Amino acid sequence: MVKQFLSGCLLLVACLTGNAQSNQLEYYVENALQNSPLLKDYQNQVTLNKYDSLLIRATFKPQVMGSSINTFAPTIRGWGYDGAISNGGGFATLVGVNQALPNKKNLQSQFENIALQNQSISNTSKVTVQDLKRSIIGQYISAEGSLEQLNVNEEISGLLGKEEIILKKLTQSNVYRQVDYLAFLVTLKQQDLLVKQLAIQYKNDFNLLRYLCGITDTAAVLLQNPDIRLKPLPGITQSVFFKQFTIDSLKLINNKKLADIIYRPKVNLYADAGFNSTLAYSAYKNLGTSFGVSLIVPIYDGQQKKLQYSKIDMEENTREHYQTFFVSQYQQQINQLNQQLTATDDLIADISQQLKYTQSLIQVNGKLLQTGEVKVTDYIIAINNYINASNLITQNNISRLQIINQLNYWNR
Repeated sequence: MVKQFLSGCLLLVACLTGNAQSNQLEYYVENALQNSPLLKDYQNQVTLNKYDSLLIRATFKPQVMGSSINTFAPTIRGWGYDGAISNGGGFATLVGVNQALPNKKNLQSQFENIALQNQSISNTSKVTVQDLKRSIIGQYISAEGSLEQLNVNEEISGLLGKEEIILKKLTQSNVYRQVDYLAFLVTLKQQDLLVKQLAIQYKNDFNLLRYLCGITDTAAVLLQNPDIRLKPLPGITQSVFFKQFTIDSLKLINNKKLADIIYRPKVNLYADAGFNSTLAYSAYKNLGTSFGVSLIVPIYDGQQKKLQYSKIDMEENTREHYQTFFVSQYQQQINQLNQQLTATDDLIADISQQLKYTQSLIQVNGKLLQTGEVKVTDYIIAINNYINASNLITQNNISRLQIINQLNYWNR
């Protein structure tokens, strides 16, 4: 029964890892970036801003419009509109041209506003890329860690299976008691159940990885051990996270320039040509043209400019507080992660030393087990210690990679 159960567990592992293609971390990161609709959205927003720039230029080109207004005001038996007012009617078909004279500073400020929007979108896109990479790498670490735990415990199950055969023969030869053999079977069964549980956990973690990447392929894949190394942190002002504060500051400065534009004089040239007549006298001669200049000079608007400046200053004050808080939190988080990484490295070193001792103990007890010179309970204790140490070092290796992933998040 135990052998059948172990064979079923090994078959499940083989289905997951055997005859499977091998993918590296970069494969999943690239697929996640390519399939992300949010990153595509940011790209489209930059393209849309290019059209906004063209629209601004278009408003300062000649605006040509055609119009036709035709009215008739009849007078019947002395009843009707006063002819001095209505002229009996009016008939006009005109083509008008309006040209706003562009102000160089006006154009520069509007184009700068669009450029800053593009910078903000680009920077937000970079932050999104880093968020996505951190998420994918973190899930890859979890999935590969589950696979590593599965492999380690499968090897332990194989070792216990071999020892079970030897112990069964020694029990039949009355070297060991039946109760000792049953106690060993309990340990073997628990290990087999753990292997099955880890196989399910790996499958779930791997499916979640593919889900996050937008990969629909369901083929069995063997994940490779990720080569994740700690990268040196750049200066905080070089970070894309900090750059957003700089862009926001430039936006507020440009908003003041845009507020100033409202108070600059606006000059328009206009002209029209066509037919405009009452049809009363020589209508065929009423073809003509007109042209002129319009000037708008703001004089007083209730101090809206001053209020707009005060509003922008308040937004700048808020931005500065967010920036100060970010710098403080950034340094605190980096320090905490470095402390966690150091503590985890020390713990892994201690566990590795313990693992060597438990391995040696199992080897010695395994040889003594074949001659009946060791208690089965002592051997079971040694095996459990080895299992615990193996799982603990795997878990801490996973934690170490996750911490490095968190640190690298700030310097990509």
